[in-house]
Amino acid sequence: GERRLCNALLPPLEAVLLLSGSLQGPQRNVQPTRNMADSEGRGESKQTGSINHAADEGDGKLHEIARVKIEGRDLTKEEKQRLRKEKKQQKKGKKDDKGPTEKGTDKEKKVAPSTASQPVTQSPAQKAQSVVPVAASVPVSESTAPTDKPSKSKAELKAERRARQEAERASKQAKKEPGSQPASSKSKAPPNELQPAVKRLPEHIQVDDPAVVRKLAKKLERQQIPLRSDYGYKVSLFSHLHQYSRKAPLTQQISIPATVIHPSIVRLGLQYSQGIIAGSNARSVALLHAFKQVIQDYSTPPNEELPRDLVNKLKPYISFLNQCRPLSASMGNAIKYIKKEISNIPSQCKEEEAKKKLLLCIDSYVNEKITLAAKAISKCAIDKISDGDVILVYGCSSLVNHILCEAFEKQRKFRVIVVDSRPRLEGREALRRLVKRGIRCTYVLISAVSYILPEVSKVFLGAHALLANGYVMSRVGTSQIALVAKAYNVPVLVCCETYKFCERVQTDSFVSNELDDPDDLIVTREGKTQLADWQSVKSLGLLNLVYDVTPPDFVDLVITELGMIPCTSVPVVLRVKNVDQ
Repeated sequence: GERRLCNALLPPLEAVLLLSGSLQGPQRNVQPTRNMADSEGRGESKQTGSINHAADEGDGKLHEIARVKIEGRDLTKEEKQRLRKEKKQQKKGKKDDKGPTEKGTDKEKKVAPSTASQPVTQSPAQKAQSVVPVAASVPVSESTAPTDKPSKSKAELKAERRARQEAERASKQAKKEPGSQPASSKSKAPPNELQPAVKRLPEHIQVDDPAVVRKLAKKLERQQIPLRSDYGYKVSLFSHLHQYSRKAPLTQQISIPATVIHPSIVRLGLQYSQGIIAGSNARSVALLHAFKQVIQDYSTPPNEELPRDLVNKLKPYISFLNQCRPLSASMGNAIKYIKKEISNIPSQCKEEEAKKKLLLCIDSYVNEKITLAAKAISKCAIDKISDGDVILVYGCSSLVNHILCEAFEKQRKFRVIVVDSRPRLEGREALRRLVKRGIRCTYVLISAVSYILPEVSKVFLGAHALLANGYVMSRVGTSQIALVAKAYNVPVLVCCETYKFCERVQTDSFVSNELDDPDDLIVTREGKTQLADWQSVKSLGLLNLVYDVTPPDFVDLVITELGMIPCTSVPVVLRVKNVDQ
């Protein structure tokens, strides 16, 4: 009875072993099968050896699984996994048999006759398993086809497919446009070839490119805004930046009654160019108030929508202000906010309702991003000020002055050293405000900062912008003070609102900066002006830089309305702000 049961189980088990032979045979017997195909009958003994070897292995597996079935016990996990793999391989084998490649079929024809024509002498014990190695030789021949030529990766196949698509598109475009050049010459290179990424640079840092200047002039001509001409000789390292003179403001070239510029924008641009309004916070607040006036006086033309028309109306205003003085990072963020709020107004909203909504948005922006942010920053910064501290400040930062005045009102006893530099001498205004509150102050120029730093306990600095790579952009001279403070192990704390955080990346002060009027460097002493006619000297150039960039290694802490963070956390804040928006 056991023998009959074993004989009944043998046919399905032979199919299982056939699959196992197809799994293990190709990898083991690829080289012998190739030798058979090449010799075409000359290697009969090698083929017989490989067949017998596979038959022996199959015989062992057959007896093992048959014994398990006869005993009636369950299969182990390994045996079950093996059976699952064999079933999967059987399905794959069926698919491969349905659609084999041309090379595979040719080689099958060559190998199969040779294996079929050769007589195989087997013992009676091996007759049941004789079908296993012969069947296993079929997938072996199929596997030899891809081994002759290395298979391409998915990325290479994808690149070729894209290249074909680009070529087809180019040929279709060439057919549509008669008289055009053949598409093959203008077809794009395949994507797998690395090409340098071309990034669009701002126009105000490509002044040395005549094509960019012509493009800017055409743009301003369409907007009915005159192009402001550069002034004086520029240092070659900064020849790509604009350099204007305060003696020739842009408003002299505009006929005010006939202009398309709103009067509040004209007045603001004149104040920017003359230096009457200076400082990132002051410039941003003045810009937002001017835009409020523009929105109040705006009326939607017939057959126009308010969101689209108002955004187009603001474009020449922004170009005009940029010609008067390049926009700061904080002003750029404020303009983006206003444009976003305008575009979010639904088209069915009434004009008066939409204008009220925009005015409320601007007021809330000033209140949250500047006023309340300054209070939150001062609250964090006061905790860093102890009694008896000697605090060094540079220039006139409205935020730093607010922090010091708040700390003095909370009965903190400290002394302030105000460091100043030519030609703006902004520190004098900071000195006047602090002394008016009753704070003890010392006033020095930046050339004496190394002598005064040994008695300093903390350095508080303002910022024009915080860049995405953690660098601090501020008034020129800030990096020098931070460097010397680092040498004396004095902590440097930068106070900055998050609306000044910028996605731009910069590691030096050359690529993107601002050049002020070079005539500001001319000093008259005792009625004598040494550089009065400096432009007549061809080998002489005056450089009046506005900003510099401080590496994050020189900054110990950045105090924001979100808390105290390191410079390296600027990208995180930018990412969170983008998600919120």
